[in-house]
Amino acid sequence: MTDDFDLDLSPDQWAALRTLRNPLSNGRLKAHLVESLVTLGLVVIDDGVPAITTTGRKVLVRGSCRLLDLVA
Repeated sequence: MTDDFDLDLSPDQWAALRTLRNPLSNGRLKAHLVESLVTLGLVVIDDGVPAITTTGRKVLVRGSCRLLDLVA
């Protein structure tokens, strides 16, 4: 895997991205977080509903290891 998916997201951005991985549980997300993820190409707005992109899923999977290192 390339470093194309190595982004420095804030903890709030990670949380929003994790929430969006399951479209049924999108809930209420802060607009500025969704906008920042759209700008990065990790989320798209489809009929007014945010949805995670393929790139967003790759970033989430790759970033999961980094997040575990931060917690440890």
